[in-house]
Amino acid sequence: MDARFRGIADLVEAPSVAVVVDVMRAFTETAWAFAQGAEKIVAESLDEALALKARHPDWVALKDGPPAPGFDTVNSPGLVRSLDLGGRTVVQKTTAGTVGALAVKEAPLVLCASFVVAETTAQLLRTRKSDSVTFVVTGDDGQADEDLACAQYIARRATEAGTDITEFLRRAAESRAAAELAEGVRQGVHPDDVALCLEVDRFPFAIAAHGSRSDSRHSRSRRRSVRSSDMPPS
Repeated sequence: MDARFRGIADLVEAPSVAVVVDVMRAFTETAWAFAQGAEKIVAESLDEALALKARHPDWVALKDGPPAPGFDTVNSPGLVRSLDLGGRTVVQKTTAGTVGALAVKEAPLVLCASFVVAETTAQLLRTRKSDSVTFVVTGDDGQADEDLACAQYIARRATEAGTDITEFLRRAAESRAAAELAEGVRQGVHPDDVALCLEVDRFPFAIAAHGSRSDSRHSRSRRRSVRSSDMPPS
């Protein structure tokens, strides 16, 4: 498998397979939202997220950063894990993960990943026997080491099932994002967020996305199977 690692700004065309990585915290939070019963997760820009929430008051809207009018909660796995999201739609707006997913929405297969769904993502890539996979490193203009470490680990696991995670996880734990979350530099943070983002293979599903005419959705896919999720048109 030819694995390529790109920042969002480095994407020049839609890849055949894209794995969008945001460890701290978008796609860790997404996985938790599904675990808490969310039916679907819609990734959008700020204005569209607010518009969707206004049209669908029963949907749960969240964003990164501090709490804000129009949003129900923030992009924190530590907070989301306490919510009952059974059968509900979640509208998610973040500055890295959802932007990365939208950037590759034309790709035939888009997976959204973090450490909590690393093995199921790697299994899916192995099952599909993809010749070329583009890993989108969403944080810090493609330089976020927690995202790059996770992407490199998944890429290795997809071809070498015995790959050890220790060094990859150490890099994530020592990343700038982990330090900023732990030290309170970033807002909208739960004390358990870093630990939750560093859990490995917590959930038995992968997170898939695909484009549609109306909005941008994530959905979860159980081991070795895929459910799709819609994303808005260009």
